[in-house]
Amino acid sequence: MSEDLRARLGRARAEVGKAVVGQQEAVDGLLVGLISGGHVLLEGVPGVAKTLLVRTLSHVLALDTKRVQFTPDLMPGDVTGSLVYDAKEGEFEFREGPVFTNLLLADEINRTPPKTQSSLLEAMEERQVSADGVTRRLPDPFMVAATMNPVEYEGTYTLPEAQLDRFLMKLVLALPPRDAEIEVLRRHAMGFDPRDLRAAGVAPQLSAADVTAARAEAARIPVSADLLAYIVDVARATRQSPSVKLGVSPRGATALLAAAKTWAYLTGAPGVTPDHVQAMVPPVLRHRIQLRPEAELEGIGADSILRSVLQQVPVPR
Repeated sequence: MSEDLRARLGRARAEVGKAVVGQQEAVDGLLVGLISGGHVLLEGVPGVAKTLLVRTLSHVLALDTKRVQFTPDLMPGDVTGSLVYDAKEGEFEFREGPVFTNLLLADEINRTPPKTQSSLLEAMEERQVSADGVTRRLPDPFMVAATMNPVEYEGTYTLPEAQLDRFLMKLVLALPPRDAEIEVLRRHAMGFDPRDLRAAGVAPQLSAADVTAARAEAARIPVSADLLAYIVDVARATRQSPSVKLGVSPRGATALLAAAKTWAYLTGAPGVTPDHVQAMVPPVLRHRIQLRPEAELEGIGADSILRSVLQQVPVPR
């Protein structure tokens, strides 16, 4: 394990704090998603720095980043690219969409209809875009960081199940505590401009090559047979909950394994422990279970069910 690379990852986490107050769990979640090779969904009410968080992290990691504002009239080709007729050459040519980047910021993804949301499925799963019978690879690393408003807000669409399943993690950004909110105002009173990260002193700490190297190191973190069984037991326990209509699939268990290995790597552990698995359970599994209607009426949430599951499943020593 490269101590230098892990140390620079630690500095990158601290560097994000120069622009974003608090939200450390979201910062860690985005790093886990990127190093795990997954995608991240950030949910929160407007104004809790979802977009700023992604922009700052991409700046700190020196990744090529593009942003798409998802709106009701956005078309699939506006995201992936499309064939355009070149009158000078007398033929059609493919013009790449914003998805051809390292980090795609899909802003307010649930404000566009499912047809356009689904345009990202191939890119997120296969890391490629197909058009006119030609397959075009996306840059490596590639991650979609999508922001969304809570579904009860007007003008939002429910994300299709296939779309949700492509996200490694769903991070929920809450309103900041009083002290953090005061710090936000203090920074703005001192002239902080969220549109100018360099002026705020935020400096790049890593590169795309470093992210790829960290991914290879995280993949080598060992996991015991007992912990593999523990992950499977947690996934199976969600399927047996009386409040759950559809529990975590084997793909979800695989995602939990990948996130736990990356979290162990980022924390400097020599191997995965039950604590690493338990820390990743809420963000990795909360969007992978469907509740029964009666459970939703009673106000039971996915996180409470996952807490109950962790209490019931025996923890390996």
